Amino acid sequence: MASTPLPPASSPAGIIDQFGRRLTYLRVSLTDVCNLRCIYCMPEDMTFRPRAELMSDEEIITIVRMMAALGIYKIRLTGGEPTVRPHVVEIVRQIARIPGIRDIAMTTNAILLPQLAEPLARAGLKRVNISLDTLNPRKFKFITRWGDLDKVLAGIEAAEAAGLKPIKLNAVVTRGFNEEDVVDLARLTLERAWDIRFIEVMPFGSEADFAQSVVVRSQETKARIEAALGPLHPIPGHDPRDPARPYRLAGARGTIGFISSVSEPFCESCNRLRLTAEGKLRLCLLRDGEFDILTPLRAGQPVEEIKRAILDAAYYKPWGHGLPDGVIPTSRLMNQIGG
Repeated sequence: MASTPLPPASSPAGIIDQFGRRLTYLRVSLTDVCNLRCIYCMPEDMTFRPRAELMSDEEIITIVRMMAALGIYKIRLTGGEPTVRPHVVEIVRQIARIPGIRDIAMTTNAILLPQLAEPLARAGLKRVNISLDTLNPRKFKFITRWGDLDKVLAGIEAAEAAGLKPIKLNAVVTRGFNEEDVVDLARLTLERAWDIRFIEVMPFGSEADFAQSVVVRSQETKARIEAALGPLHPIPGHDPRDPARPYRLAGARGTIGFISSVSEPFCESCNRLRLTAEGKLRLCLLRDGEFDILTPLRAGQPVEEIKRAILDAAYYKPWGHGLPDGVIPTSRLMNQIGG
């Protein structure tokens, strides 16, 4: 790969890739461990990495501080399930104190939010995205293998009470499992000021063949909702960096969004990087290329050298995924990346 001149690590230009996109958003996986086993995410007998291979609390804070110095200002904490990480509240508190960080969010299954929502909000968490694929308790348990829908609903209420708003609910639409449940989920927006987002299932690793066989395209989901509940009206002023294209039902308090990673990629406006739980910087969710930050950090390499290497690696962020050409990420499952 040819060397390309880049601004110095202290440059106010920030992290800019080869296509001129300014990268300001980092998704940080706190752990690959999860307390559910969703069918589209991982096998039921999943083996997780030894704790020593994952970033320590201090290493997470150090790397986020480096990234903030390079222009990252939005952080989303992911997993696995981030709330099962020990000291998660203190991690949020420390990130919130880092100069330059303006926004901290979390993606969670909400099971532990009745205990954690208020402490997380006090520590500096701004809002949560909560996974909810169906309102049918039997289907929910089947899709998640172990899940209890009532616990998730209690977690949503706790998040709302703690002020972690707007509440965003993520539903991965999977053929043969929950494609008919999208209407009930969409109906929630009529009475609740929640953002419901329907996501096309994405292929990863050993689950790739399954995922490809059960994709439900957003246009099909949209048509199903409109047939039952009436027209969906586009919401003007959509931020192109937000992958969810937003709509609203007539008279609804909340919104409905579609994240169409497979059928309508939004790569042109992508401003995000991902940090895996083992300290690898992943440049694109659906491509396997990664840059190791943790190893040189543990080896004592100077921070300024690591920052320079991050700039160099991020410059080569690809334009987008290669699904139309049959390029499927195989090195990791979704829980090992953080979504």
